[in-house]
Amino acid sequence: MVDGLGEGDEAAQVAADRDRRRHARLILDAAIGAADPGVCVRRSLELVDGALTIGGKAHTLTSTSRIRVVGAGKATPSMAQAVEPLLDRHLDGGVINTKYGHTLPLEHIHTVECGHPIPDQAGVEGANQILAYLEDLTPDDLVLCLLSGGGSALLPAPAKGLTLADKQDTTARLLECGASIDEVNAIRKHLSCLKGGQLARHASPARLVTLAISDVIGDVPDTIASGPTVADPSTFEDSLQLLDRYDLRERIPSSVRNHLEAGALGQRPETPSDVSQLPPNSYHVIGTNTLSLEAASAVAAECGYEPRILSSTIAGETRHVAADHVEQGLQVVIDSQPSAPPACLISGGETTVTLSANPGKGGRNQEFALAAAIALEGRHRITVLSAGTDGTDGPTDAAGAISDGLTVERGRQLGLSAADHLARNDAYPFFDALKDLVITGPTGTNVMDLRLVLVH
Repeated sequence: MVDGLGEGDEAAQVAADRDRRRHARLILDAAIGAADPGVCVRRSLELVDGALTIGGKAHTLTSTSRIRVVGAGKATPSMAQAVEPLLDRHLDGGVINTKYGHTLPLEHIHTVECGHPIPDQAGVEGANQILAYLEDLTPDDLVLCLLSGGGSALLPAPAKGLTLADKQDTTARLLECGASIDEVNAIRKHLSCLKGGQLARHASPARLVTLAISDVIGDVPDTIASGPTVADPSTFEDSLQLLDRYDLRERIPSSVRNHLEAGALGQRPETPSDVSQLPPNSYHVIGTNTLSLEAASAVAAECGYEPRILSSTIAGETRHVAADHVEQGLQVVIDSQPSAPPACLISGGETTVTLSANPGKGGRNQEFALAAAIALEGRHRITVLSAGTDGTDGPTDAAGAISDGLTVERGRQLGLSAADHLARNDAYPFFDALKDLVITGPTGTNVMDLRLVLVH
């Protein structure tokens, strides 16, 4: 017997495995659909009788009022598509930056495709176009800023005295050492002329409204896209302390080190630390990971599973988080805790991967699925799926991957070692060979990751 299955039940086992995989995709699709930016925008924004109402707050528009749209993020084109028909004659154009391959048709708002997660020159040029759209504004005008996950890398205009190469090198080193997204963004704010409330400064004297699709734990405005329209609690000194934590101060470009050290001494302007330093400003988080988890839970129940949402704030080293999720799945199998099978454990959030010396190809969701497969080897009744809701996982075309207790052996039959691929952060070719990558294409949204542990 294996995990409660008697001999001769192999066919039933294969059928159950197939059903769990099918159900996992249905649940993932529902989760992504719930965070559709267009739906979120239309639910939050309305233009009636000369007033733009956003999140219940009315912004009166005069006959001379103009609305200019700016922003950045992987979900921002979908947001812009919903915004255009709603703003009517008041729309005075705009510019948004998004990741390569995420552009959607727009009539009045210009889209610039840029590099993500490592910023590139196209992102700098797009940021400069955004700055141009923030000129010659009046108090009657309104700037609508659309932000979503990826916005920080997609607004890379460097601070005075720094180059894009300086920021690229620093960002790459931070990502390689396993720094969290909050830590990366705290530093990027102080290397930028738009992040950390500085876009808001440029929008003055116009009124500023921000709509955000959150891809960060806790949905904290100063963290989403590095908070270009809100006050910044971090400082130059904080940035230096983070560099020291990862032993990076002497390994980053000297220009970056000198800039941060000068800022800590008060020789560079600090990011705005208080709302009083910003123009009239309202901020609305309209899409979150929680929306996706709730939708996933509902569809899991429809598929016959007892759903249980573990958390929307899962963080930590990816392979450790995977081991913990597998352990919880095994508790369902062995002890019917916290739910009796069939059950579906659901979590959201964003983990981190500490890269090896010579990393291969993959992303945190593929690494999660591979680490889970190793922990599940030889066990049945459990299927694991991990995917990014934006449809891209790291620098790959996959959203994530799916695995179970047979994954390691199937790889072995193809001459592939799961442990070796995990050690090298090389999950993509492993799952590609097994045809177990989760491919969705760009989804138009980005509310962090979704992880499913289906137990039959």
